[in-house]
Amino acid sequence: MYSMQLIISSFAILISTWLIPGVEISEPKFFNALLVAIVIAVLNTFLKPVLIMLTIKVTILSFGIFLLIINAFIILLTSEFIGVFVINSFWTAIVFSVILSIVTFLLETFGRIKIIKYKN
Repeated sequence: MYSMQLIISSFAILISTWLIPGVEISEPKFFNALLVAIVIAVLNTFLKPVLIMLTIKVTILSFGIFLLIINAFIILLTSEFIGVFVINSFWTAIVFSVILSIVTFLLETFGRIKIIKYKN
């Protein structure tokens, strides 16, 4: 099941990269998107909880909006770790994280509908 989530995330990264100017991924695109998805998953697993705990007061005062900053930071950090994934600016990283979340949600929802439809 986790491998399916990585594949969905890879497609979401490809779609988000195609939609947003200022975000580039090198060839072979799907393999590199899979690599980006793995790095984002690792950073979200280990680094994001630490960042949330360190910034919990600011996050509460901003009604959770500061989580966008944390997500953008993780996207920029991924871009620094992997040379094949380039983000031009901090604002592009914020837009990318929002679009990536929306596209991932839509792909996961579409996948659940198809699975439920075929089970019946």
